[in-house]
Amino acid sequence: QVQLVESGGGLVQAGESLRLSCAASGIAFSNYAFGWYRQAPGKAREFVATINTGSRTNYADSVKGRFTITRDNAKAMVYLQMNSLKPEDTAVYYCQFGYNWGQGTQVTVSS
Repeated sequence: QVQLVESGGGLVQAGESLRLSCAASGIAFSNYAFGWYRQAPGKAREFVATINTGSRTNYADSVKGRFTITRDNAKAMVYLQMNSLKPEDTAVYYCQFGYNWGQGTQVTVSS
């Protein structure tokens, strides 16, 4: 059974950092690209970052230079390091691969 479980969200002040984690199970992890997406209240879900099987990364313009996506194939984990957080980063963050999504983790940034 394929499962993605996010963790690491929380409430922080603007300018602070958080690291999100995504634990994947039930798949041959190293064979897949993964992504992070987010959804703010009243808004559509939006792309944040992706990492492919060769660890090549891609970022939304809104997070470029502040967020870093990484993967650990040995642990079947994907991470999103978020620095210099802004109130507009407030959202539920989801881990994704293919058509599979985690349950999300809430990130709230206060001004």
